[in-house]
Amino acid sequence: MSEKNNISSTALKALRVLETISESSAPLSVSEVAKCIGVDKTTSYRMLITLIEAGYVIRDNVSKRYILSYKVVSLSRNLLAENEVSRLIRKALIKLSKDTSETLHYSVLDNDETVLVQRVKGTQLVSIDFQIGDRSKLHCTSIGKAILAYQDYRFIERIIANGLPKITENTIVNPDEFRKELHRIRSQGYAFDNHEYSNSMRCIAVPIFESGGYVKSGISISGPDTRFSLKKLEELKKPMLDTSFELYKKLGGLVWKADVN
Repeated sequence: MSEKNNISSTALKALRVLETISESSAPLSVSEVAKCIGVDKTTSYRMLITLIEAGYVIRDNVSKRYILSYKVVSLSRNLLAENEVSRLIRKALIKLSKDTSETLHYSVLDNDETVLVQRVKGTQLVSIDFQIGDRSKLHCTSIGKAILAYQDYRFIERIIANGLPKITENTIVNPDEFRKELHRIRSQGYAFDNHEYSNSMRCIAVPIFESGGYVKSGISISGPDTRFSLKKLEELKKPMLDTSFELYKKLGGLVWKADVN
């Protein structure tokens, strides 16, 4: 029997309700939730009442609108708990931020996206600060490409087969060109985002190798293109690669270093 035959559509809808509420900057009504997840108001209401009973959603008695409860935070407690690995990573981010004055982001691979789990604020007055929990596409961001480039061939081909949506004029949407881009990243050890995700932003990212040469995370720096020229990205390349190398030595990764000369 296929695994898909065992999937609960009800559970998927309930999870979509949670995602919808979490993505909204304001409390949502039953009708708004129903519209977002594509169900009728009765089904939406039933899902919301169930999530209230489970403790993950709260309803304001005056406005009759819904928000997440703090119980949701407990779900990620073990994922975000401080341990030796997270301490090593944070120490490396702090050092790199001091060396570059930039805000550092550490993201991990989560299914077909990356999610930001650590950040260290820099001293630059003009910067781009993503927030903990922010998710990024794999094909149009430096961190996504830096991590994707080192995944299994079948995983890469699945991402390509699912489509490479055009986000900006510079987004790489041709499969063959994208494969060449990933090959280039594997050869040089870092990835650039040159207006591929935003017309006003450039980024650089490096992967973090772990035991056995596996890559499931990486470090990135993003900045406005008024300050982040291609020359600026080139200047950030060496300190980022050095940090990456030091980290995966400590994490039991490959003894490898890209040639940045």
